[in-house]
Amino acid sequence: MKSWIKAFRLRTLPLAIAGWLVGISLAGNDTTLNYATAILTLFTAILLQILSNLANDYGDASSGVDENRTGETRMVSSGKISARAMKNAMVLFSLLSFITGSYLLHLAFPDDWTSALIFLLIGMVGIGAAIKYTVGKNPYGYAGFGDVFVFLFFGIVLVFGTYYIQSAQMNWGILLPASSIGLFSVGVLNVNNIRDIESDRKAGKNSVPVRIGRERAIVYHKILLNGGMLFSILFVYLNFRSWVGLLFILVSFLFYKNIKAVATKPAQELDPYLKQMAISTLLFSVLFSIGQIASWFY
Repeated sequence: MKSWIKAFRLRTLPLAIAGWLVGISLAGNDTTLNYATAILTLFTAILLQILSNLANDYGDASSGVDENRTGETRMVSSGKISARAMKNAMVLFSLLSFITGSYLLHLAFPDDWTSALIFLLIGMVGIGAAIKYTVGKNPYGYAGFGDVFVFLFFGIVLVFGTYYIQSAQMNWGILLPASSIGLFSVGVLNVNNIRDIESDRKAGKNSVPVRIGRERAIVYHKILLNGGMLFSILFVYLNFRSWVGLLFILVSFLFYKNIKAVATKPAQELDPYLKQMAISTLLFSVLFSIGQIASWFY
């Protein structure tokens, strides 16, 4: 059981919670929340996050990327979980994600088949993308496109999708805070990839840091974190109701600490900052959501 819990990589789950929380708080500005669909949305997002982590564990072990890893030990490569058992777990979580997602759409869009089918297609693409990230021939995560997947699914799809499921409204301004969560989530991946830059290079995993080098990856990291903060500041400026909406700026010092660590510490010392970045993103979402909840009463 301990091995499976490690394979789930619980320290990455704050990303799923963060995107959901921002989407829910934004939806509360425009509609009365449906708590059943809200909980199902969160549950489905967490299942997809775990599926992605399991697939990553299996895929990296199969490709040999784990042989010189500097971060935490993966379960398949260490022999604590067999490759067959991991594949079975991937099938199980794919089915669970599909079931909970389908029931969510049934509750959210009982008379709107168009929206239900669009979200069903997005969900199926998400399941496939989570697996294809590091599994199979030519996984796109090894070609440097993992950042795009993380930005789209943990940012745009999760935040905007959570908002739309509640409100059934196309508010394009939501793309600003959705982009913030997407960029911070890519920041978590970037810390991971900078940490593993040497082992990934040897294994032929061409992540963004491998492609552009560590120095440019540090600049890229600064752009991700500063850009994410600026998008949300712009959103609050355009939809200003109270200064409470800017509470999330308090997280800036944590992002600065993360940037400083990525820029100055050797790769083997970066592992704690992956968790720190994930927790900082969750804290950002909590403070952002408090600001939005406060605006419900204006």
